[in-house]
Amino acid sequence: MASSLTKDSVSRETPGSGRTFFGHPRGLATLFMTEMWERFSYYGMKALLPLYLVAPGGLHLSAATATAIYSVYLSLVYLLALPGGWFADRVLGPRRTVAVAGVVIMLGHLTLALPAAGTFYAGLGLVAIGSGLLKANISTMVGHLYDGPDDPRRDGGFTVFYIGINLGAFAAPLVIGTIGENVNWHFGFALAALGMALGLVQFLLGSRHLSARSSVVPTPLSQREKRSTLTKAACWAAVALVFYAVVGVSGVYTLNWLLVPITVAGLVIPVVVIARIKRDKDLDAAEQSRMSAYVWFFVAAAVFWMIYDQGGSTVSLFADASAENTVFGWEFPVSWYQSVNPVMIMALAPVFAWLWLALNRRGREPGTATKFAAGLVLIGASFFLFLAPLSIADGGHKAAAMWLVGIYFVQTVGELALSPVGLSVTTKMAPAKYASQMMGVWFLAVTAGDATTGLLSIAGVDLNKTGIVTLEAALAVVAGVAVWTYRKKVKVLMGDVR
Repeated sequence: MASSLTKDSVSRETPGSGRTFFGHPRGLATLFMTEMWERFSYYGMKALLPLYLVAPGGLHLSAATATAIYSVYLSLVYLLALPGGWFADRVLGPRRTVAVAGVVIMLGHLTLALPAAGTFYAGLGLVAIGSGLLKANISTMVGHLYDGPDDPRRDGGFTVFYIGINLGAFAAPLVIGTIGENVNWHFGFALAALGMALGLVQFLLGSRHLSARSSVVPTPLSQREKRSTLTKAACWAAVALVFYAVVGVSGVYTLNWLLVPITVAGLVIPVVVIARIKRDKDLDAAEQSRMSAYVWFFVAAAVFWMIYDQGGSTVSLFADASAENTVFGWEFPVSWYQSVNPVMIMALAPVFAWLWLALNRRGREPGTATKFAAGLVLIGASFFLFLAPLSIADGGHKAAAMWLVGIYFVQTVGELALSPVGLSVTTKMAPAKYASQMMGVWFLAVTAGDATTGLLSIAGVDLNKTGIVTLEAALAVVAGVAVWTYRKKVKVLMGDVR
């Protein structure tokens, strides 16, 4: 499949010349297809998950419990990206780590496909572990394909790779969602496993086109470090096993005994990691200042993702219960709403890229803080818009599907204002000592946001209530105004980073 998309290189002097993938190294085709199928499996399962949790034919849980499980699962995926990067750096290297990740993800989806309720959470755990291992490393391998950060094809290569992500994310709810909702939930999860299997086969067959650097373990563990790491891991696993065995035998175990510790970890670990980097005495004055500025962006991103990721839980569950999911009289599966964001991303991302360049040429491009402020205000506006269908439902009527499409549209515009900018500024502001770890730190902002949503749901807060939605919307707008108000102070802290 990859070879049919290749063409001849335009220049023999170009690094990686020869047969190329749209002018890029052949390995990009392998990573493009691997990520597309992995995202197909991930977003398909993600679209089904909250609906399966509340469905009478599924686990038939309350909306609050379903939102808690969904949010904790997402926070765990992004939390595990940090140790996923460490595992590749110290144990297997990116290439073998991604291969292992694909197997783990596939096994997780197959476990979810089993009809036994007792295996469900084990399947979720496997998918989270595999996603954490893969997410931290496949983008690294894209970077390995190019001749350093100044390779003129590098940014274009990541853009092509990003298209693969959104193609998989767009197709998944339409295929997996339809099968899961209309045929059988477990068939849907099995289809997600098939998607990951296709991605894994593609990766193994095409891995010969990857850079040799992707097979290197940058800083391998010494024998002493291996023994120490295994001993510590075994001790912690034994503690957890004994603890949950005691709780189970005592008869007091509930799902919250599992959800609460993970949720608290999702809030505490990001704070600890940021604080540890901030206090590091090896950082010079400029790096310390940039980290102070980065705290602003990190907190802003956490607030943004707290609301944004509810598009797959709070908004989706509302659509399932209270929306008229029809277009011109034709009814469609609720999971199809999850295809709205990726198709809008593919349509609007080039527009935003053109806009920033056009404004830059005129000397009027907004600064990073201003873009973050806009993203926060827009995500808040999406939840203010959510109040309209909530009010319609409170009046005993079904809300039109276009209200929800409007919510996803505003959220997508906010995402394009904040997320790519956040990725870029993270790499620019990273202290030299933590250059390879800062992308994992950025993902921790997602963990913190989703963990907050999970904690609210565990506490019994109904996130589909008008008052709570208004409060979240107001929080985002106030945070956006605060970032904009202090943008000059943040700019000074950023130093020479723009």
